[in-house]
Amino acid sequence: MSSPSACKVPKQASFWRIALVLSLVLVGLSVGGADEEPKTEGWKEAEAGYRFSFPKDHAAHKDYRIEWWYYTGNLRTAEGRRFGYQLTFFRSGVVRRPTNPSRWALRDLHLAHFAISDVETPSFRSFERINRGGVGWAGAEVSSYRVWNENWQATLRGDDHVLEARDGDAAISLKLTPQKRPVVHGENGISQKGESTGNASHYYSLTRLQTSGTLEWKGSTFRVAGLSWMDHEFGTTFLEAGQVGWDWFSVQLEDGRDLMLFQLRRKDGSIDPHSSGTLVERDGAVLPIRPGTFALEPERTWRSPATGAVYPVRWTVSVPGHNLHLEVVEAFPGQELETPRSAGISYWEGSIQVTSLDGTTSDSTVRGRGYLEMTGYAGKSMAEVFR
Repeated sequence: MSSPSACKVPKQASFWRIALVLSLVLVGLSVGGADEEPKTEGWKEAEAGYRFSFPKDHAAHKDYRIEWWYYTGNLRTAEGRRFGYQLTFFRSGVVRRPTNPSRWALRDLHLAHFAISDVETPSFRSFERINRGGVGWAGAEVSSYRVWNENWQATLRGDDHVLEARDGDAAISLKLTPQKRPVVHGENGISQKGESTGNASHYYSLTRLQTSGTLEWKGSTFRVAGLSWMDHEFGTTFLEAGQVGWDWFSVQLEDGRDLMLFQLRRKDGSIDPHSSGTLVERDGAVLPIRPGTFALEPERTWRSPATGAVYPVRWTVSVPGHNLHLEVVEAFPGQELETPRSAGISYWEGSIQVTSLDGTTSDSTVRGRGYLEMTGYAGKSMAEVFR
C-alpha cells in the first residue's frame, strides 16, 4: 500500500472512543457525510463583505461549521536531499449549541492528516487522527492561534508559525516565517464555490513561508530548510450536488511569484465556472485570476494500486493574461492519502516540480516547486463529504 495510515489514541481513551462512535450514531452523523440535506441549522454562512484581520483570523471561527488549516512545503537538507510534507487540521461542527452543558457534549470533531514525501527514495507515508473537542485531546483556540490533535499542533510565536508532529519514526519540528502578507482569495471577502449564495468560504493563504527545522524519517534526523504554504478556510456549506472534486495547485516560483489555482470538476466531466485562482507578485501585490482566464490540462496519469483511482500527475498550466505557461510534474507518483479512520476519503496530495515552457514568459528558465491536491477521484464525491 503506497500510503499506510495510522490513528493513534491514548490507551486510556479507548472507552471514550467507543462513546464517541455511539454519540455519532445517536446524532445521525456519519463522518464521511450522508445522503441528506446539509446540517446548516444554527451555523453562520460565509457572506460577502467579510473583512479579515490578522493575526486574529488565524484562530478558530466556531460560528462556522467547517474549517481547516493546511500546511504543505518542500524542504531540503544541506546536502540537497529533498522532502515534502503536509500537516492539516480540520474542524467539523456537529451541533452548533449542544443542549448538554457537559464538556463531553459533542460539538466539534477534529481531524488531522500528516504526511512525508521522501523524494530521493522515493517513498511516502501518511497518518491520520480523529478526536472530539472539549476534553483536551484536540481543539482549536479562538482567542489566540493554536490548533492541535494530540501531540500534533500548529501555534503562533510572534509572526512565526511553529509546527510539531510525530508518528513513530516520522516527525517534523519546523518554524515558518512569512515573507509576504496574507493573501485573501476571491472577491469581497469570499471565495465562491457554487451558484447558491451560501456555497462559499472565507479563504486566505500565506503563500511564501521561509521554513527551517528538523525532519525525522526512518531512524534518521535531518536539518532541513525550504518554503512552505499555509491555507486557512472556513464556512458552512461549500459544494453543490453536481461537483465531485477539485484539482488545487500551489506554486512558488524561483522568481519570487506565487500562484494558486483550483478547478472544480462536475459529474458530467465539465469544469465548474466557479473555478478561480490568485497570482501574488514578488512585492506581494495580489492579482485575482477569474474563471475562464486559465486552463489546467492533464498530460499523464497514474493509477493507484491501493484504490484504483486514476490521478493526473503531469499537467500543463496556462494563465495567458499573466504570461504564464507552465509544466507541472509530480516529484513521484505515489503520494496518495487514504483516511478510512477520519475523513473516510482517499485523495492525492504531494510535492510537484514546475518549469516554464519556452517562449511564453519573459524568463523562459523560471522554475519552481509546490503542492498539488486532487480529490474526488476515488470513493464518494466531495459534495457528499461536505453535506
